[in-house]
Amino acid sequence: MDFQVVVLAGGASKTLIPLVSKDVPKALLPVANRPLLSYVLDLLEQSNLKDIIVVVGGEDAAVKVDGWVSSAYVDRLRVEVVAVPEDMGTAGALRAISRRLTAGDILVVSGDLVCDVPPGAVAAAHRRHDAVVTAMLCSTPVSGLTESVSSSGKDKAKKPARCNIVGLDATKQFLLHIASGTDVTKDLRVQKNILRAVGQMEIRTDLMDAHLYAFKRSVLQEVLEKDLDNKERFHSLQQDVLPYLVRTQLRSGVLTNSVSPPEENGNDMTSSQKNQVMLSQLLANASTPSFHELYALGPNGFSGVPKRTHKCCVYIASKDKYCVRLNSIQAYCDISRDVIGEASHLSGYSFSQQNNIIHPSAEIGSKTTVGPHCMLGEGSQMGDKCSVKRSVIGRHCRIGSNVKIVNSVVMDHVTIGDGCSIQSSVICSNVQLQDRAVLKDCQVGAGYVVTAGSEHKGESLAKKEKNVST
Repeated sequence: MDFQVVVLAGGASKTLIPLVSKDVPKALLPVANRPLLSYVLDLLEQSNLKDIIVVVGGEDAAVKVDGWVSSAYVDRLRVEVVAVPEDMGTAGALRAISRRLTAGDILVVSGDLVCDVPPGAVAAAHRRHDAVVTAMLCSTPVSGLTESVSSSGKDKAKKPARCNIVGLDATKQFLLHIASGTDVTKDLRVQKNILRAVGQMEIRTDLMDAHLYAFKRSVLQEVLEKDLDNKERFHSLQQDVLPYLVRTQLRSGVLTNSVSPPEENGNDMTSSQKNQVMLSQLLANASTPSFHELYALGPNGFSGVPKRTHKCCVYIASKDKYCVRLNSIQAYCDISRDVIGEASHLSGYSFSQQNNIIHPSAEIGSKTTVGPHCMLGEGSQMGDKCSVKRSVIGRHCRIGSNVKIVNSVVMDHVTIGDGCSIQSSVICSNVQLQDRAVLKDCQVGAGYVVTAGSEHKGESLAKKEKNVST
């Protein structure tokens, strides 16, 4: 497909501290011992989308990402890594690289998306409808699906993520209204002209904007540069650009290639007659014309020139597809569990007969058990009488005896002393847990030392940044 792909890979995400740092940008955060960005790049490769710009927030992070991509995808993808200032927002990041966008259509993908929905299907739907934008929507994930993480032995309550409000037409192909959860604070207001044109609207709260969009390039560039009443330009694709395109689809001020008026052929046809001829041609060429096309030639448009409209479309992933964004620590824990569990096909690994992954170079002590849906990385060593359940253990870790690890992620080069207990926690690289340390629902930043015999619950433990005097 003649699509140019932009992956918005972020930088040092504040919502993922202490998991991310200057040394580990979000794009390289390990998920089942693979960098997060690899899941998106593999997905694009499977759809034969190989011309990719990866946008990274911050020069240092971009250098690290570029170094990894250059070695991991050599001779596989054409990837250009571009650094932009941090905190620009998704629209600002696209605006910063606008001159690099040359294809007719642009596919924009969030670098934190972990899914098995083929982007090529979204691109095909976009082309089929000749849309200005096509947004992929998927079922809202349920957080908190963990095993025995409370002291009473009961599962945590399953709470859906903050909902979006989505308005669809009867065919579920066109997007009539969208508001993210942060915007939904008052009664829902819907534009009358859209309701009149479409007749009815289906309101959904069970769908999530997956941050995978196909845009018509000319329109995207025009909107990104738009000066709205001398206010700041758009900051977010989800909260600014997409809602703007949806709001203006029946009064398009951004559609560059608008429909040309009918040519004069010397006869005395009235404007109404000309429109009727065009409507007949439209009906003959399309079995199910969209409400945009009918609206353009409707009773209020009998002026000889069709009204300007543009199409905002959706691609709704089927419920059996996996589609989650890694935009919080809870999401990180959920995805890390899923890709070695129910979504193991995304991990790219071959599982053993015990339904786990133990690297051939790993060493396991006497009476140590590594349960199903677990991963033990290259060169890691475990002592005697240890128990690992539904957890990921990284590379070159040193784990003592009588250690229990449940529903947790342990990154690379971690040292865990004898008798430690780790439950529903994330342990970053180069952490040291001294003997008999207990962690529950904690995140431990890189290089931190947890003292012997200490107990922590629901805490974020990280080394204090040294202040550099100027």
